[in-house]
Amino acid sequence: VIILAAGQGTRMRSRLPKVLHPLAGKPMLAHVTAAAKQLGVEKIHVVVGHGAEDVKAAFADENLHWALQQQQLGTGHAVAQAMPAVADDSLVLIAYGDVPLVKPETFARLLNACNTETLALLTVELDDPTGYGRIVRDAENAISAIVEQKDADANQLTINEVNTGILAAPASKLKQWLPKLSSENAQGEYYLTDIIHMAVADDMAVVALNPETAWEVQGANDRAQLSELERHYQRDQANALMKAGASLADPARVDIRGTLSVGEDVFIDVNCVFIGAVTLGCGVRVQPNCVIENSSVDEGSLIKANSVLEQAAVGKNCEVGPFARLRPGAKLGDKVKIGNFVEVKNSTFGVGSKANHLAYVGDAEVGSGSNIGAGTITCNYDGVNKYKTVLGKNVFIGSNSTLIAPIEVSDDGFVAAGSTITKNIPGKNLAVARGKQKNIEGWERPGKKDRDK
Repeated sequence: VIILAAGQGTRMRSRLPKVLHPLAGKPMLAHVTAAAKQLGVEKIHVVVGHGAEDVKAAFADENLHWALQQQQLGTGHAVAQAMPAVADDSLVLIAYGDVPLVKPETFARLLNACNTETLALLTVELDDPTGYGRIVRDAENAISAIVEQKDADANQLTINEVNTGILAAPASKLKQWLPKLSSENAQGEYYLTDIIHMAVADDMAVVALNPETAWEVQGANDRAQLSELERHYQRDQANALMKAGASLADPARVDIRGTLSVGEDVFIDVNCVFIGAVTLGCGVRVQPNCVIENSSVDEGSLIKANSVLEQAAVGKNCEVGPFARLRPGAKLGDKVKIGNFVEVKNSTFGVGSKANHLAYVGDAEVGSGSNIGAGTITCNYDGVNKYKTVLGKNVFIGSNSTLIAPIEVSDDGFVAAGSTITKNIPGKNLAVARGKQKNIEGWERPGKKDRDK
């Protein structure tokens, strides 16, 4: 596969290279490379130019082969930069880094239609073909050439079948044709499309295939077009979710920036965002305005409105939120309740435990059946190191308590409200650690000072 990704994208009006602009949370180019990898191809070559080092750095962890197009002299010139690294007996699929939504199945159909005697071309019919190269056919309806918009005559401009630029051809033929390209055209560029009439001249069959939908082959030249592709992508993801058994309050108001796996009877309300790998078990309900990233929510659980989950695992029949935050390492057993304005980080909760409101639980183990009252915090950080808090089974932490780690409260331990706990508490003990109350008789509130005096 050769992916053309050298363009500057001036209409984006951005310092960011065009192909690095995000769609569904990852660069446009990443969508194309991901689709290419599903084909089981030998190598993926990416032709870079503008912002080449930034593009390469963004994909440093991927096994890609890079070719540099120092001057952007057209698509034919771009492909030629990668060809020296391509074996003569290869079949070559040519794709574009700013056309991010072509499905792997579409690429596969092109490759399957291509052989040493056949060039496969992806075309699409548009109601408004303005700006696209027209597919010219002969009297027998065979493709004879592609004519770019600026070079087309009046009759050719009426053609609705257009070139997507995506094609598959034998490498041996490409190596013959590309050196013969000419820049004598309206744009002064070496058009890849000119190889079509060369293929016809060589008595090579040129077959046209079509994508399932026109938006699959739409490119993004500016931010408005990119936003259109985002909506197409998200609606496609929403449709897949509904086929898998999820109900969406509004398919137009859910964003998936990764992979979302759902069980049956999942319900997702409006304005929810799913990032990375997320799994929702059967019967899970997600209320409005939630962000869930790289997390799992087991069956029957409820994520209430405005909650944020990141690298968290929620057990069965739990309740989280509203306005809760589960940070990395939060693991909730079954039937756990994490209420409003509770933050949990790198902590485990046993079955049936709860922190219903206004608490911070970090670097802790909470046993089953325990209760953490409002205003409670685990003081897990001394400015240098992190320390652990361990609460046994059926522990009760009264409201507005401070647990200074490292500390352990054994099974059935009880902490009185307003306590600052610095020592371990044995099982079935009550710990009270607060200043003695003093009532001052006859005390008068201070009054406001007279500013004129």
